[in-house]
Amino acid sequence: MSHEIIKELEARYTTKQYDAEKRISADDLAVIYESLRLSASSINSQPWKFVVIESDAAKQRFHDTFANKFQFNQKHAKTASHIVLFAHKTHYSRDDYAKVIDQDVKIGRTSEENREQAFGAFAFVDMNTDEQGNNAAWTKAQTYIAFGNTLHTLARLGIDSTPMEGVDHELISELFADELEGYQCDVALAMGYRDETNDYNAPLPKSRLAAADVVKVL
Repeated sequence: MSHEIIKELEARYTTKQYDAEKRISADDLAVIYESLRLSASSINSQPWKFVVIESDAAKQRFHDTFANKFQFNQKHAKTASHIVLFAHKTHYSRDDYAKVIDQDVKIGRTSEENREQAFGAFAFVDMNTDEQGNNAAWTKAQTYIAFGNTLHTLARLGIDSTPMEGVDHELISELFADELEGYQCDVALAMGYRDETNDYNAPLPKSRLAAADVVKVL
């Protein structure tokens, strides 16, 4: 298929080795950050926090989170241009949703007199919250929407990436406590440019199941 979107998605793959000398431009970073902000979520809940690791000091901290496990991803901490920690709120509350509604009122999407009525959508949160107020499975699912959106944005920009579920959320919570503010990071995304010589995955053919196996048109 010749469509540009398909070409871009065909070209993206999980990068295994980055060129530490290559950096993402400020203009491209601005696009990436805005695509994060504009990601979709159920009832527009936005139960996430995106922590961008850019400085050498922050990269060292992220490198240190691999002390106990998932060392196969540790090399990306210092060689990728940037890493994004995708974190979700484990106990998303009515007060959290109030911030969304208040923003709607501020921009004129919801009128002030309909503010309380707008909380009706919070029923989706209630349906996914246990007796202890934990709704992490639901908020994590929303955060993965933003994750996928970012993968596509990077593909469109010609920037390489590595999804990393192999991260230690406990150590990340400890070493990035101030930035995460109680949000939990179970997945991170390395971004940058491949090492053309040493990235063994770059020349390999893309492997996906056939469309007939995964797409059913009724």
